[in-house]
Amino acid sequence: MAVSEQITKLADELTRLAARAQEAESRATAASGKAKADLEDDIDSTRASAQAQADKLRAKAEESRGSISAWWADMQKSWDAHVAELQDRVETKKAERDVHVAQRRAENAEADAEFAADFAYGAVVEAEYAVLDAVLARTEADELTQGAGGTA
Repeated sequence: MAVSEQITKLADELTRLAARAQEAESRATAASGKAKADLEDDIDSTRASAQAQADKLRAKAEESRGSISAWWADMQKSWDAHVAELQDRVETKKAERDVHVAQRRAENAEADAEFAADFAYGAVVEAEYAVLDAVLARTEADELTQGAGGTA
């Protein structure tokens, strides 16, 4: 694949990521005015979406085994474990009704959300780095191919 095609493909992925971040921001802003039942529905929907994305990522990592670095494969496994633990914790916490426990849960959930946003920001920066590194690698490969007389 030519460098310009690869840049376009990878830039499209970053655009998709930005659009999803914008959607998350809009839903988070709208959440404060919603009724509890509506929030619970949104959480269920988002959890299902997160699970679907985790499943898709797992399948892609499996399909790309040997093409992606071991670090990314390990990160995908770690992410699966994180998603499962978070979902279990949310379900467990729903049963708690003590006001002090509820306050502490709210504070922990807010801290978790803040950390998740920071983590996601770091993931975006890492995605940018990976895209630029991929473009550089493709550029270098194309230069070497051209220098070798076009034989690969």
